[in-house]
Amino acid sequence: MQKTSKLALYVSQSVLILGWLANVTPALAQEILLDSQIDPNFPSQLETDSPLISDSNPILANDSPLVPESHPGIKTTDAPTPLANTEDLTDSTNAMKQVTSVSQLSDVQPTDWAFQALQSLVERYGCIAGYPDGTFRGNRALTRYEFAAGLNACLDQISQQIGTATANLANKEDLVKLQKLQEEFAAELATLRGRVDALEARSAELEANQFSTTTKLYGLTFFNLTDTRASGKIKAEGTSAFTASRDANGRPIQRRLSGDTETTFSYLTWLSLVTSFTGKDTLLMVLGAGNGDGGSHQLVSAGQTFRSGLPFPVQTAGSSPNALIVRDFYYSFPVGSSLRVIAGPRVSWFSHFDENVFSTSSLSGLSSFSSINSPLGGNPARGSGAVVEWYLNKNFELHAGYLAENEEYLPGIRTAADPTKGLFGRNNSLTAELTYKPSANANIRLLYIRNNLASNSAGQVEGVRPIAGILDDGPGGLANGGLKGATADIFSANFDWRVTPRFGLFGRYSYASTNLQTKNGDDGNVRVQAFHAGMAFPDLGKKGALGTLSFILPMDILGGSKYFVSGAGNGANQYEIEANYYLPMTDHIAIVPAFYVIGNWNNFSDNPTVFVGHVRTHFSF
Repeated sequence: MQKTSKLALYVSQSVLILGWLANVTPALAQEILLDSQIDPNFPSQLETDSPLISDSNPILANDSPLVPESHPGIKTTDAPTPLANTEDLTDSTNAMKQVTSVSQLSDVQPTDWAFQALQSLVERYGCIAGYPDGTFRGNRALTRYEFAAGLNACLDQISQQIGTATANLANKEDLVKLQKLQEEFAAELATLRGRVDALEARSAELEANQFSTTTKLYGLTFFNLTDTRASGKIKAEGTSAFTASRDANGRPIQRRLSGDTETTFSYLTWLSLVTSFTGKDTLLMVLGAGNGDGGSHQLVSAGQTFRSGLPFPVQTAGSSPNALIVRDFYYSFPVGSSLRVIAGPRVSWFSHFDENVFSTSSLSGLSSFSSINSPLGGNPARGSGAVVEWYLNKNFELHAGYLAENEEYLPGIRTAADPTKGLFGRNNSLTAELTYKPSANANIRLLYIRNNLASNSAGQVEGVRPIAGILDDGPGGLANGGLKGATADIFSANFDWRVTPRFGLFGRYSYASTNLQTKNGDDGNVRVQAFHAGMAFPDLGKKGALGTLSFILPMDILGGSKYFVSGAGNGANQYEIEANYYLPMTDHIAIVPAFYVIGNWNNFSDNPTVFVGHVRTHFSF
């Protein structure tokens, strides 16, 4: 088909050229006499007699550039430019200048009316040459012999091109064979044609109904079956899970709770809208909804919700069950080849700090609120601000960020959006993390966090990390004026090491010093630490599976226990043993059974051991 098209092109070009030359011939026949010398005033004669010559069509107004004195009887006023491939030219031809581009002819301009025709003869057919001085002299008159020589040269070039183009054309036998093949595979060709038509229709439908040309939708849904049990009554501090106070003697008020809760079945879903405008940037919006409320929430001391014994997917996603909320909302973009900036009104701290291959919020590893990250870090969990990630080289990364509290779990207008508090008021954090990767199988992370903590209307700092509980200004309570707020300095180390393809180690250690700011100026200090160590078993039983077993000390009070109105218990250290097994069933479905054993619940040594059983199913799309 391609060769046939070339042949047709060459033929059509030949016809056009012949037609143009044929139009020139009658005029020349009327005015040019064989064996006569052209009068120097010949242009004026042509102007009066030839329909080809006018002010707008001056091609023959002066000298003819087409042929030299190729015939003894032809004499011209100037030696004209020869046709490049004419074999019967005189020796004067050798003095003529061969050209390969019309731009080499100094007196030919793109505005000339015959420019395109001349360009085709020079560049496509190669049958025109110029004068030695680089001119074409397009207004020179033409003789019949010059015309014959020019026509012959161009026809030779066209014949040569046609011969080349038709050398490998299919013959009649080839066409017969092709027809037989078409008949033999008619059914297959029809089927293929139908499939192509169906694909085109489907593609058109997808284009017409696609969600967005720039945005992709991803989803993660959890079905949670959870049960929490204890062998006796549970002792807890506070008048509820959210409020705490002291009695007349300055001691924290306690309450007794039944250790048995009912089995629950809940859900959590996240929908991620990922948009990119350049292919390198990302606008992320994560929507969430859930209705989970674990049994452990019924047994904790005030200020310890979303901590002990609670599987991470067992939550409401926001401050109210079944309400659709915006969990994450930020924009990230690269700066150069090694720097990335993440900024927005709701940035997740845990997405950029304190990650761990075997213990992370991706939920393929450990999965309780105490184990997916340090129990002391990550306040606020989500906030307004920015994070900068700097990839120094293949071994080192540096992350730094500032976030003002904008938590989805808390009702009302949050700190960063509240004009009475603002982006730089209380409840914010400054974090820096250095990651060292000694090999492809190991990571070591060093973190420093500076927290500013606000007090509530009762003069207390409640339920915010690094404190698991509620702080006030000591046994004197509000008589001392209460707290204005607090600042905390947190230091943390985090590592994961895949020792072999099927065995790994991981752990965290955190230390925090919290300075309490009382209203009467009598400041206090609380020091706590947390410890976490575990083993991981990648590909346990199946490729892609992960088993983990870990020990967690969520908060060990080193000093300042008198400032705990809730959370210190009787001085014992609560500990947790957690086992998880992530089992992928398909690329999009996984089942995760988990089992927790928790001793010294609420930091009371005389509390019974609490057991939590949990099975969840992941659906990703």
